[in-house]
Amino acid sequence: MIVLGWLSQGMKFYGLIEGGGTKIVVAVAASSGDIIARHRVPTTEPAETLQACSRWFRAQDMTLEAIGIAFFGPLDLDPNSSTWGRITRTTKPHWSEVDVAGHFAADFDCPIAIETDVDGAAIGELTWGAGRGHSSLLYVTIGTGIGGGFASKAGLLRGLSHPEMGHIRSPRHRDDSDFPGICPFHGDCLEGLASGPAIIARWGKSLSELPSDHEAHDMIGWYLGQAVCSFQAIMEPAAIVLGGGVMQTSGLLETVRATARYAGGGYFVGDPGTIVVRPGLGDNSALLGALSIAKKASAAR
Repeated sequence: MIVLGWLSQGMKFYGLIEGGGTKIVVAVAASSGDIIARHRVPTTEPAETLQACSRWFRAQDMTLEAIGIAFFGPLDLDPNSSTWGRITRTTKPHWSEVDVAGHFAADFDCPIAIETDVDGAAIGELTWGAGRGHSSLLYVTIGTGIGGGFASKAGLLRGLSHPEMGHIRSPRHRDDSDFPGICPFHGDCLEGLASGPAIIARWGKSLSELPSDHEAHDMIGWYLGQAVCSFQAIMEPAAIVLGGGVMQTSGLLETVRATARYAGGGYFVGDPGTIVVRPGLGDNSALLGALSIAKKASAAR
């Protein structure tokens, strides 16, 4: 009945996809920004996962104006590339070279738009969330992997490809000289040292499962605080939003802020105590970013 009410008001509907290393969230949103249905699909083998997403969309029995995808990467986002919309070389087993955008383009007769999950979250947070009213925002997720997206009023940060902020190098914590890191490409990059799987590889449990006085809390907060300081030096965003499962650990945000403030030495314009924040949109950051790019793709059709 709710959907029928929206239809009577001339609302349009968009398919949304947030693709993470552990789960895929699929949703349908009205043009008003209301998310009217959502579903969670485990991230397993590529064909199985993507087909399950398509089946769910078809089961909603709605005409979709466009589908917006915010997916883990790295991704080929060059619109002139023959492999646009594909995952490139990822740390996620079996997902390298998977044609994510192409799968949905073949299944649905509507425009398909794709960005990285963190760029999608950055767009969502800058438009509707913690960055609302700001000129720029950096969104960093710390979970199965670590990634960052920088959005400003001028658009997303782009170079030869999208940024891979989780793979920056970091100084080693004084008590962490022996752990080699888990990144298959770089070993002890930020993702290799401070992601969820890195924490489990080092201590056998997630950060939130470890006692509050465990050394892991200080160490992971230290690594993330160092990263915040590096990102301030490079971009000086008006807001730095830290999301992802690891950041749900009690007290971690405060440790990151304190480390970043100390490491910055009072040099930077933004005070980590105020600019480093939680997502304003909760779990909907990337989904609403996907809605934004879907609406843009539909308007350009």
